[in-house]
Amino acid sequence: MEPLIETVTQQLQLAAGETRRLFHGRGHRYPGLEHLVIDWFAPVAVVRLYEEVEPGWCERLCAALAQVAGIEALVVQSRGRGRETRNEIAWGQVPERLAATELGLQYWVSPLQNQNSGLFLDMREGRRWVREQARGARVLNLFAYSCAFSVAAMAGGAASVVNLDMSRGALARGRENHQLNGHDQRDVRYLGHDLLKSWGKLRKLGPYDLILIDPPSFQPGSFIAEQDYRKVVRRLPELTQIGSRILACHNDPLHDSGFIRALMAQECPQFAFRERLDNPDDFPEQDPERALKVLLFEREA
Repeated sequence: MEPLIETVTQQLQLAAGETRRLFHGRGHRYPGLEHLVIDWFAPVAVVRLYEEVEPGWCERLCAALAQVAGIEALVVQSRGRGRETRNEIAWGQVPERLAATELGLQYWVSPLQNQNSGLFLDMREGRRWVREQARGARVLNLFAYSCAFSVAAMAGGAASVVNLDMSRGALARGRENHQLNGHDQRDVRYLGHDLLKSWGKLRKLGPYDLILIDPPSFQPGSFIAEQDYRKVVRRLPELTQIGSRILACHNDPLHDSGFIRALMAQECPQFAFRERLDNPDDFPEQDPERALKVLLFEREA
């Protein structure tokens, strides 16, 4: 337990008040703790358990975290494939939602929300890149969720952003995220549609200088990467022009980065691979190919 708490304490010091992963056991760098991650939404820490643990272990962890300076409240979330997700407040006062800070921008998160709190922390470097590269760009944000990419793009001076997601509730949170950052939203659109049935609408609003693709890996009834990612990729030529860039993301540990590169080579040979973005340093991985893949492509003549 002591090395775990030491890691949490070090990450808290590095966070300096910003949201961060405090412990990333799922990266297989901590033997025996592959089932555990701890996220930080100041001043609340969220423990996520992906397997059942032995009696008393979680209680000992919570007691140890209570001694870490800066953590004012703790949520324990039990989850895993085939199991109902449960959230419990271990101690402290946990608000229904709070504003988390990342790279100077703010996003509404819900520490007690099942599955995802409202912000995918492993995409921080992707949002940093978008903010640095978006000036003057017409951006299409596919699978927008709570529009974090859109917030980063507008903060970086994007000319416009089109956000598309099936969940109108997630897009409503996206509007609130832009409001939280004081953004003028006259050039931000929110489309609550099924992407695979919306190509005509997207063509009319294009072409785009930057397209962001960050779908779920496996969400039956919505998107299954092995079946549907190709359907997205093959539409890219009609949505872009020479010089347009694609940031294609994939977070299935069963697929390495070759999965996306092969799809692009087969369906869009006019797009050249440029680079793979680094993942945040608070997500250490034994095998980077099992982690989040964020790949940049550019359309050539």
